[in-house]
Amino acid sequence: METAEIRRRWLSFFQSKGHVVVPSAPLIHDDPNLLFVNAGMVPFKPYFLGQETPPAPRATSVQKCVRTQDIEEVGKTSRHGTFFQMNGNFSFGDYFKAGAIELAWEFVTGTVADGRLGLDPERLWVTVLDNDDEAIGLWRELTGIPMERIVRRGLADNYWHMGVPGPGGPCSEIYYDRGPDYGPEGGPAVDEDRFMEFWNLVFMQESLSAVRSKVDFDIAAPLPKKNIDTGMGLERIATLLQGVDSLYEIDEVKPVIVKAAEMTGKVYGAHSGHAAAQSHPDDVRMRVVADHVRTSLMLIGDGVTPGNEGRGYVLRRMLRRAVRSMRLLGYADPCLPELLPVSLAKMTLSYPELETGFGRISQIAYAEEEAFRRTLASGTTILDVAVARTKAAGATTLSGDDAFALHDTYGFPIDLTLEMAQEQGLEVDRDGFTRLMQEQRQRAKADAKAKKSGHGEITAYRQVADALGHAVEFTGYTEVSGEGRVRGILAAGTPVSTAHPGDEIELVLDRTPFYAEGGGQLADAGRIVLDNGAVIDVLDVQKPITGLIVHRASVVDGEVALGALAEARVDTGRRRAISRAHTATHMVHKAIREALGETATQAGSENAPGRFRFDFNASAAVPVSVLRDVEARVNAMLLEDLAVHAEVMTQAQARDVGAMALFGEKYGDAVRVISVGDWTRELCGGTHAERTTQLGTVTLLGEASIGSGVRRVEALVGNDAHAFLAREHAIVGQLTEMVKARPEELPERISGLLARIRESEREIERLRGDALRAAAGSLTDSARDVGGVTFVGHHAAGATGDEARTMVLDTRAKLGNERPVVVAIAADAGGKPAIVVATNDAARARGLKAGALVRVGAQVLGGGGGGKDDIAQGGGQDASQTGAALTAVEAAVAAAAS
Repeated sequence: METAEIRRRWLSFFQSKGHVVVPSAPLIHDDPNLLFVNAGMVPFKPYFLGQETPPAPRATSVQKCVRTQDIEEVGKTSRHGTFFQMNGNFSFGDYFKAGAIELAWEFVTGTVADGRLGLDPERLWVTVLDNDDEAIGLWRELTGIPMERIVRRGLADNYWHMGVPGPGGPCSEIYYDRGPDYGPEGGPAVDEDRFMEFWNLVFMQESLSAVRSKVDFDIAAPLPKKNIDTGMGLERIATLLQGVDSLYEIDEVKPVIVKAAEMTGKVYGAHSGHAAAQSHPDDVRMRVVADHVRTSLMLIGDGVTPGNEGRGYVLRRMLRRAVRSMRLLGYADPCLPELLPVSLAKMTLSYPELETGFGRISQIAYAEEEAFRRTLASGTTILDVAVARTKAAGATTLSGDDAFALHDTYGFPIDLTLEMAQEQGLEVDRDGFTRLMQEQRQRAKADAKAKKSGHGEITAYRQVADALGHAVEFTGYTEVSGEGRVRGILAAGTPVSTAHPGDEIELVLDRTPFYAEGGGQLADAGRIVLDNGAVIDVLDVQKPITGLIVHRASVVDGEVALGALAEARVDTGRRRAISRAHTATHMVHKAIREALGETATQAGSENAPGRFRFDFNASAAVPVSVLRDVEARVNAMLLEDLAVHAEVMTQAQARDVGAMALFGEKYGDAVRVISVGDWTRELCGGTHAERTTQLGTVTLLGEASIGSGVRRVEALVGNDAHAFLAREHAIVGQLTEMVKARPEELPERISGLLARIRESEREIERLRGDALRAAAGSLTDSARDVGGVTFVGHHAAGATGDEARTMVLDTRAKLGNERPVVVAIAADAGGKPAIVVATNDAARARGLKAGALVRVGAQVLGGGGGGKDDIAQGGGQDASQTGAALTAVEAAVAAAAS
């Protein structure tokens, strides 16, 4: 049974049992504690925490998930994969243990002909929390499973909570016995490769007041409403139904392994046993490739781009591990163009949007592989230097510091360092490398902990929202001022009943025209005046939790009290300027996609008063000519005086009219579509101009890279654009006056002037070089004997350090090697003093080393230096001391010669 068919059967079964089918949320989730959605229940967390009211008492989904904490185990076990899909069924105060067990057993053991999975009930085992006699009784009563296949386990295995105060409860897991080829008898407690867990039923029945660890927590009270959260790993059940050894061999993953084997000339499975522990290293590497290629496809599909931190770093690591594994398998050419389309062909059966966006996805992935190939080339050079240095020191082990620097600075994988060092006959200090990696991880964890926003921090907002009883009504689409009533006041994160002049507060009204920052649009500002005359300046507006709009404000005058009638007044100048910028962003997005293709999709934006920045996916810099075309296209559309209008519709209707959704954004069932005439449509919750002519002018200032495969355009709108163009016009006027040319002649005239300047500079350099060479020719005449050593000391005024070096070498050569020679020349080009010292063989035989002598002179200049025994260079800060530096060198020669 194909994975996509199992998915279809799951949703169909639970829909027939009264569950609302909820589409998978994007992998990027608005939870500050998570990089990615890592469990099927994550999108439902607000319902389980009591923060929001669930849309229905029963729900089901197949949720995309990514977990990376076990990335090093990928390929080594039959269970660990970074991307997986979690089939879930959820009850919010509806059915409980009996209902969950009945539904699970029916779906698992019912016949294939009836749309179920048809597993043999005689091969199923279940585990329960050791003191959950109720669950044991229900399993026996409802399924008939014998006691010998029901296993009691402790809190570590069979109790679930979120790691923070909130709901928790015992769980019960269903296992399938894969037979003696996979391990010994004895059930799940003995071997979890043979006995594979594929479904976990969580019985949320308790409220936890303190959570110290997985097994150490306090139970405050029973939950008033008991909930069900179950999760069946789609890949795991597919492994069982397809009769394969691991999740890497199911129909959605195995084709990439087959392709990798074909490309590398390997035979997958030829040297491995059934059990994961019996896997050949080449098979492990091919599994890593298959897993990481699929995960990367899904991450990029949901809007993640490679980077050096957070989500971007996870994606970069995945792609690079896949490329590295192919290299270790013997394939050195670009591999993702061969592998990624194979994964796409299977995953698009369940996620058709991947095919639509594959141009963008592949562009990002292939660019990252190319960048990594360059990293490997540069890292190889750095490694060669480190190896040479290690051998020169007589050591046989490359230091942990070198290995860590290669990994941390150049992205060079430790496995590759080990491999290449071994080829050079060296070991690697793996312990030292591991210690440095652990220190880095500890620093990262400390940073993450410091930044982490726990659930406890939203308690005050939840209290205000609960007291309000409904979502704050946003009226700002149709008005910029309106009446409301004060429903919440927070000071320093704590609810209060009053506030006074000078207080910094967070204010909640039951309805407001103030736009809260979101979707790339900055928040409104303005003023709120109460019926008692109190005045509050609104500085920022945020949505800390769903349904709550919070005004971050300063009390200017009067007392602010709960229940007061308020008039909210948005700063209309700021609002209109931001709205113009937001509309311009949509128009630039459309024009860029017209110019560069549909893969140039938005990757972020910020809409501010009179300006905006727009990030988009592109693998290379955008030519200036293309930017000018985009700017001209947008401004031409402005003159069309197109109407900008908003409509609320279902997501399906939005797709039908061609509205574009942005990757990583969270949309509800009802979406707001912004149309600029019939030219462009996007899903958007922001505020906009009413017609394109209100924008005035859009001026693109330029573009630059902000990360792998992502470019950023900065632009001005309206009055800010006009002011910028006025300044540009004034500058052009000044230039035309200075060079006596018409504006259209300026490029040619200025180009000619620059050419003449460059030619003059070259002539000056030639004349200066002639003068220096002439001076160098006469330096031998100034040689004098210092304790039996021929010494030349010279101040080459205006010369650079490189020119002084040339003069030193020329002079030393002319003086020959018949007697000891030391040449010292000081230079001071640009006010930067430098000193160069050279010695010949005879001088070095007398113990005169250039490195030691140059340090003497450089110290007088207020700096330092060094080099080889035959020639060395130094510098400093004080150009007035060049003469004194030469004197010091001469004194050092005299002292050494004596």
